[in-house]
Amino acid sequence: MTKLIRLLVPLLFLGLQCFANFDVNANCTKAYKCILQFKLKAARQAIDAEKSMHPQNSFAILLDDYYDYFWMLSTESKSDYDRLKENKSKRLNKLEDEDKASPYYNFALAQVNLHWALLHARFGDNSAAGFAINRAYKQLNENQKKFPAFLPDDIPLGMVNVALGALPDGALKSVLNIFGIKGSIASGISLLQNATQHLPKSAYAMYYDEAVFYTTYLQTDVVNDEQAYNKMLQYTNSMESSSLLKSYIQGYIALRTGHSAEAAHFLQKAPEGSEYQPYPYLDYLAGLARMNISDKSAGNYFNKFLQTNKGVNYIKDAYLHLAWEALLDGNEKRYNAFVQFVKTKGYTYNEKDKRALKEIAGAPYNTTLLQARLWFDGGLYEKALNILKIKDAGSFTAKDDKAEYYYRLARVYEATDKNTPALENYQQAIVTGKASNTYFGPMSALRAGNIYEQLKDSAKAVSYYKLAIDFKNHDQENSIEHKAKEGLKRLKK
Repeated sequence: MTKLIRLLVPLLFLGLQCFANFDVNANCTKAYKCILQFKLKAARQAIDAEKSMHPQNSFAILLDDYYDYFWMLSTESKSDYDRLKENKSKRLNKLEDEDKASPYYNFALAQVNLHWALLHARFGDNSAAGFAINRAYKQLNENQKKFPAFLPDDIPLGMVNVALGALPDGALKSVLNIFGIKGSIASGISLLQNATQHLPKSAYAMYYDEAVFYTTYLQTDVVNDEQAYNKMLQYTNSMESSSLLKSYIQGYIALRTGHSAEAAHFLQKAPEGSEYQPYPYLDYLAGLARMNISDKSAGNYFNKFLQTNKGVNYIKDAYLHLAWEALLDGNEKRYNAFVQFVKTKGYTYNEKDKRALKEIAGAPYNTTLLQARLWFDGGLYEKALNILKIKDAGSFTAKDDKAEYYYRLARVYEATDKNTPALENYQQAIVTGKASNTYFGPMSALRAGNIYEQLKDSAKAVSYYKLAIDFKNHDQENSIEHKAKEGLKRLKK
C-alpha cells in the first residue's frame, strides 16, 4: 500500500500542475495593453514569453485571439482571414476544458466567439457570424448571473445588446432570428457606460480602452448620440497618447460627427514607428476628412492607402473619392479613369464599396450637390448652405438631382437647428423623390419623423415614420425601415 501511495502522489501533483487557470498577471496585462495600442510585435513577444513561463495559463489563449482580432482589424486581409479563422475552434476547444469556476471561463469563450463573429460578418460569412453571436450572448448572460460583479462582462454584453437591437433586416438578422435573440440598445449602452465609468477605479482598469473603443463607436454609428463627439473627447482624455487606438477613435468619431478638421488633426498626430502595426485604414480616414474640408492633400492619403493596403475593404470607395476629386477639378479624363477603377478594383463585402458602385452607375455627380454633400459631412454647414442657395430646384433637370437638392438643403437647416425650413425641404424631397430608387425621399421622411419626435408632436412623427416605411425598392431600404420602426417603438405605435 505504501508503495502504491508513493506512486500515486506524484501523479496527483502532476494533475494539479496541469490544471489550467486564468492568471491575469503583469506579463499578460502588458501583452493586452500592447495589443490595444496596436503594438503587436511587443504583444507577440509578451504572449510567447507567458506561454513559455506559464504553459498552463489559459488567459494566454484569449490573448492569442485578441492578437488575431487586432491583426485582422489592421490588415483587412481576406487571405489572413482564411488562414486564421481555424484558430477559433481550436481555442474554443481548449478553453472549454478549463476552470469553469473562474469568471474568466465564460468571458474568454464569449470573447473568442464575438471576435470571430465580427470578423465573419466583415467578410460576408453571415451564418458563421450568427452562430458565434448566439453562443457569445448565452455565455455572457450565464456569466453575468454567476458573477454579477465581474465588470469586464459589461463590455461585450453591452456591445452585443446594442448591435442586436440595431441590426437591420438582412442575412445576419435572419440567422439570429432562428435563435430568438433580441438585443436592447438602451440596456446595451447602459452597460457600456457603466463600464467606462467604473473600470478606471476597479481591479479591471486595464479594460478601459476596450470599453471606450466599443462605446464611442456604437454611440456614433448606431445610437446617433448628439453628444457622441464630446463624450469621445472625455473618454479618450485619460488614454495614453502613445496608443494608436486612441488616434483611431478620435479620428473616426470626429469624422463621423461632422468634425473633419479635428479628425484630420487627430490622425496627423497619430504615433508612428516600427513598434506599431501598419494600419492603412487610418490613411483612408485621413483622406475622407481632408476631402470634406477641401484640403488638396486628400488624394495623397487615398493613394497611400491604396498602395499599402492589403485588405479587401474600402478600395472601391477610395477610388470613388479620387474620381470625385477629379470631377470637382474639372478633369474629365482623370475622372473616367478612376470610375473604371471603381468598377474593376476591390470587392463588395463592405456597404461603402457596394454604394461606390451605385454612385458611378449613372451620369457624373452634379458638382454643386457633390460639394455641398462633402462640406456638410465635414461640418462646414455655412459653406454647404451658401453653395446650395446659389441655385434653386429649377436649376436641376434630373428628378433625382431635384430630390437631392431639397434633401441636402434640409440637412443643413436641420444641423443648424432651423427646423421650419428643414421640414419644408424634407417635404419637397419626399414629393420629388417618389418613384425613385434613391434614398432622398425615404430618408427625408425618417428625418422629418425624428424632428417631430423631438418636438413632442407624436402624431406627425408617427405619420412620417410610417411614410418612410412605405417607400420600397430604394437604396438603404433595410437601414431606413429599421430606424423608422425603432421610432414607432419609441412612440409605442
